[in-house]
Amino acid sequence: MSSAAEQEAVEAVVESVDASGAVRGGPAGPVPQTGGGPAGQPNGRPGGPTNGQVGGGFRGESHRVPARPGPVVWPGSSHPLGARFHITPDGTAGTNFALWAPGAEAVELCLFDGPGAGSTETRCALTELTHEIWHGFVPGVRPGQRYGFRVHGRWDPWTGARFNPAKLLLDPYARAVDGSEGNDYSRLPPEVYGHVRDWPQQYIADTVRDDRDSAPHVPKGVVVHDDDDWADDVRPKTPWADSVIYELHVRGFTMRHPGVPAELRGTYAGLAHPAAVGHLVELGVTAVELLPVHQFAHEDHLLRRGLRNYWGYNSVGYFAPHAGYSASGTAGQQVGEFKRMVRALHAAGIEVILDVVYNHTAEAGELGPTLSLRGIDNRGYYRLQSDQRRYADYTGCGNTLHAGRPHVLRLITDSLRYWVTEMGVDGFRFDLAAALARSMHDVDMLSPFLAVIAQDPVLRRVKLIAEPWDVGSGGYQVGAFPPLWTEWNDRYRDSVRDFWRGALPDVRDLGYRLSGSSDLYAWGGRRPYASVNFVTAHDGFTLRDLVSYERKHNEANGEAGRDGTNDNRSWNCGVEGDPPEGADPRTGALRRRQLRNLLTTLLLSTGVPMLVAGDEFGRTQGGNNNAYCQDNETGWVDWSLLQDPAWRELFTLTRRLIAVRQAHPVLRRKAFFSGRAQGADGLRDLAWFTPEGTEMTERDWYAPAAALGLYLSGRDIPGRDERGRQVTDDSFLALLHSGERPVEWLLPGAPWAAEYELVVDTSREDQAAAPGSRHPGGRPLTVPARSVLLLKVVGREG
Repeated sequence: MSSAAEQEAVEAVVESVDASGAVRGGPAGPVPQTGGGPAGQPNGRPGGPTNGQVGGGFRGESHRVPARPGPVVWPGSSHPLGARFHITPDGTAGTNFALWAPGAEAVELCLFDGPGAGSTETRCALTELTHEIWHGFVPGVRPGQRYGFRVHGRWDPWTGARFNPAKLLLDPYARAVDGSEGNDYSRLPPEVYGHVRDWPQQYIADTVRDDRDSAPHVPKGVVVHDDDDWADDVRPKTPWADSVIYELHVRGFTMRHPGVPAELRGTYAGLAHPAAVGHLVELGVTAVELLPVHQFAHEDHLLRRGLRNYWGYNSVGYFAPHAGYSASGTAGQQVGEFKRMVRALHAAGIEVILDVVYNHTAEAGELGPTLSLRGIDNRGYYRLQSDQRRYADYTGCGNTLHAGRPHVLRLITDSLRYWVTEMGVDGFRFDLAAALARSMHDVDMLSPFLAVIAQDPVLRRVKLIAEPWDVGSGGYQVGAFPPLWTEWNDRYRDSVRDFWRGALPDVRDLGYRLSGSSDLYAWGGRRPYASVNFVTAHDGFTLRDLVSYERKHNEANGEAGRDGTNDNRSWNCGVEGDPPEGADPRTGALRRRQLRNLLTTLLLSTGVPMLVAGDEFGRTQGGNNNAYCQDNETGWVDWSLLQDPAWRELFTLTRRLIAVRQAHPVLRRKAFFSGRAQGADGLRDLAWFTPEGTEMTERDWYAPAAALGLYLSGRDIPGRDERGRQVTDDSFLALLHSGERPVEWLLPGAPWAAEYELVVDTSREDQAAAPGSRHPGGRPLTVPARSVLLLKVVGREG
């Protein structure tokens, strides 16, 4: 609709307001608040009723509910932000509250005596204002107190101002969030919207302010006090090159785990249970990457379809552990439970990496709910378009946090430091990190966000993983992040998938991906471990579905197949989905072989491998490649698969491959291969071979091929051990063959090897029967169709 048509529509709404301020023919209470300037002023903003306040403010007191008079509020301090319990020098116990709200005209602190809709609200005006921060100290307020804010100011969406004191707002610095059923973001009734959600003319609905009170319908922040100094905790501090990452969902990992007590399943305590930790230890992974655990909200479009946000990429509280994952309570107990989980994982030698979503919030676009930042200072927190009524959306989720602004950057870095220093985590994976690296509009690797991280004495020492893209123009930035950062390498994913489904035109790209992606990362002091290699992730097919489906089956999401990518790069081995009873067993056998090929390729590649929970024993989502709203058996890990001998064998192979990787530094290189001769015999640290036993030539790299051999020399690996000694290791030959027929491969002889010992043969279901056989160099070896052979050099090289 044109701006002129919008203006006419708003003016028509304005004319429907009678002298008392009620809207004729519309919902009782809300009125269009569009600013006090005349229609046709330079910014094109139509005029509207002001109700006696310049530019339009909150109308009357229709938002108010019965509230007790507030206690005396002392001036307090503007630092730190949020709610901080302490005892003053004169022995007075209380809590200091501080909120950055630069555009506000007034701020009220609201205290509640319970979590439910019937709790009593007590309001206290925060009258002290220091450097745009409203603050006050309230004596007698102790840990466990539930609270929120009401922020007064202009309602003028046309200039980006969306203040509405009828809406109770969550403190961005709240360390815990508490709510009972019905006001825990499991419902988003009309009252939680700053505008009239159901206004008949939807194209102007976001300009019509809703004065109904949201407090009964939203959770509250909780005052938390914890002086834990982590003195009894030992962080694993696993070097990047030695890391094996395991992506999991706190709830989904244990919901069906038979060894975890029922009351702990789906919680932080469930993940800390010995049965859950024991699986991770047995597998051999060094770090868990947890899908979002910040407090998040569910989207309205999901709730209307009877679904919920399962993955959690819809944050609303950047300091609070998601209350829904707590077994011990939500009035602050979730903080201690999360810490105990971290301690249990650390005690097992496993690091904790959080998947964090600082690029957008759960408030979505202009038609989304008002839960926190939008009502505190919309223009201060979000990127807006030139038409400030609209949001700049580089995330595909309706809004983008403006990480280039000092106080937004402070919010993000304060949150990150909190999770490291007070919650014990070891690193972060940044969702849509390119959105955080934008300066004005373009992605900028010298942006304030990246500069602040690089100099921060806490954050520059933890693991930092970028999802190096967003959905905006110029957002694809794989290989572009600066040193300190590692990146999800989707080019690795695509190349490996294409090779094993027979879709690569040649093996040039595969060669780069197997050897650390030097074409992407060999600059500015970056290392091979800048590449986080993965074949699957939470979004997309599971590994089993990758070899079972060629198209997505997302019907359960209720979006008529519009959601989820169509670029799956999958091969179903001839049958779509699980074959029926009595089907040819060769289909299942081929699929399991392909799974072994993909896992072996991943765990032998240079870089940091990432597995997804359950892929090591054949987890399936039934072809759903976007299970973000499947908080059910589709999204949960099915532990019963481990009772099936075929899937147990896959787990055994995965565990063995990780053990081989950890035992051999040649598979965990800290520097890129040079390809140059290391001695008089001409042996190089990395060499590539054809099935004819000859080294790859330029012509070979460009020719169609289904086979590639790589020789990894363990002689004089760059770098030294902790005592300054030269690192040496065994040498290996890996043969990858994706063709449908066996190939005779002439094994390289001198100077590469006199003899080879078979370590892994993915053509075999029973891996116990694979290792140990010897094969002389310079002689042919039959490589089965669609298989990987890993051979260790034995005897004397040269």
